[in-house]
This record gives sequence, structure tokens and C-alpha cells, in this order.
Amino acid sequence: MNSFFTAINCMDGRVQLPVIKYIQEKFNALYVDMITEPGPILYLSEHTEHQLASSIFYRVDLSISNHNPKGIVITGHYDCIGNPTSEDEQIIQIRKSKAILEYRYPELPIYGLWLDDNFNVHEVG
Repeated sequence: MNSFFTAINCMDGRVQLPVIKYIQEKFNALYVDMITEPGPILYLSEHTEHQLASSIFYRVDLSISNHNPKGIVITGHYDCIGNPTSEDEQIIQIRKSKAILEYRYPELPIYGLWLDDNFNVHEVG
């Protein structure tokens, strides 16, 4: 059986492979549906009525209905051009985004990830 995971990630090319590799290793997923926007945690945490947030939810819904993922990750990262704020603020945004996703998708585990200045992945509780 194919195992999928869904990742809501920044469009920044530096963060794609580290997130995919982390998900494949940590969660034993074969495939990752990558939903990208510049700074998605900004929209999910603070502007859920914005068209970008609606677009993200639409794509997550497609991933769930077609690939039955085993979970969802939401990520933020160092030096984000779409959300140029501090690590502390992004951690808060990741936690808020995670809570919104948990409410919207209670059947799936949701994980927050932060990528540091070396693009190492850290889980955010």
C-alpha cells in the first residue's frame, strides 16, 4: 500500500528536500503531497479568510480525498521571504496553524516543523 503524507510548505526551494526527507524517514512515507506558498504559516495563522488560505485548504482537501495521507505537516523556516519575521514569531504561527489544521482535520495527526539557518528540521510541539 502506498503511504502518503501532506506537507504545507514554503515555496522556497531550500526547504523542499529537507522536509520531504524528514517526512519519509520519520513517518515512513513513500510520497509527500507538497502544497507550497510563500510563507503559508502567515496566512493559516492570521488570515484564514484570505484567498491563499482557502487555496491551501482546497489543496489539502484534494490530497486527503485522493491520497489518504497518514498525516499533515506545516512548516516555517529561517530567512523566509514570504514571511520575513523572527524565529520566535514563526514558531507561534506554526503552533496557531497547527491548531487550525487540527480543528479542520481532526482525523489526521498534524505536525509543526521549523527549519533553522542550516535547514535542519525541528519539530514544533
